[in-house]
Amino acid sequence: MVNRVTLIGNTGKDPEIRTLENGAKVARFSVATDEGYKDTSGNWVDRTEWHDVVGWRGLAERAERSLKKGMLVYVEGKLSTRKWQDQDGNDKYRTEVVANYFRILNSREAGSEHENKTGGGAVHAASAAIAPSVPDASDSEDDDLPF
Repeated sequence: MVNRVTLIGNTGKDPEIRTLENGAKVARFSVATDEGYKDTSGNWVDRTEWHDVVGWRGLAERAERSLKKGMLVYVEGKLSTRKWQDQDGNDKYRTEVVANYFRILNSREAGSEHENKTGGGAVHAASAAIAPSVPDASDSEDDDLPF
């Protein structure tokens, strides 16, 4: 079974960073992806989907240092749904992308000055290879994959 998410979109705001009691950091940020299509009348429709992304520990620290609102990012992770009860006993659910990797592809004006100051290495989408490093098949212990 596979639970894998790949997103390419723009960050909606600067990441929110929290430090837990055990010292672990967690970053939360949103990523907007756009999709365009023609409806039955032939009119062009643009649709934006917002994704909640969570990054833990080292990834959270990296997000805190380098992510800013409006940056174009590539995010890899998995879907995770949390369930809790509100104060009235109603079940609530939240589905998030738990990131295990992100890469800044480029930045808008808001983030480009920050990138230059921190040496973040912004890459323009037109020249970026959107293929993260994939482990060599010889490194895998799962030789019985069905594909």
